[in-house]
Amino acid sequence: MGALKPWHIIVLVVVLLLLLGSKKLPQMARGLGQSMRILKSETEEMKKKADKPEEKGDDRAEPKHSREPIEGTIEGESVADEVQDRKKTS
Repeated sequence: MGALKPWHIIVLVVVLLLLLGSKKLPQMARGLGQSMRILKSETEEMKKKADKPEEKGDDRAEPKHSREPIEGTIEGESVADEVQDRKKTS
């Protein structure tokens, strides 16, 4: 009951030709084909990235953010002094 018969496809094509016209139908089919090619190439690229083993370096063991004081200067003042000054004013 759910299968498409050949006459279903013929009726569908006739209805599409009547609604869209003979000029729009090939343009739409071409656009659909391009979209499918793009989708296929993107999914293949995603599969390649997923299958590619990630390089694991030694830096993964170290935390990205440390709790050590920040050292450096901002226009002649140290960053730690700047932070303390801001804490005092707020």
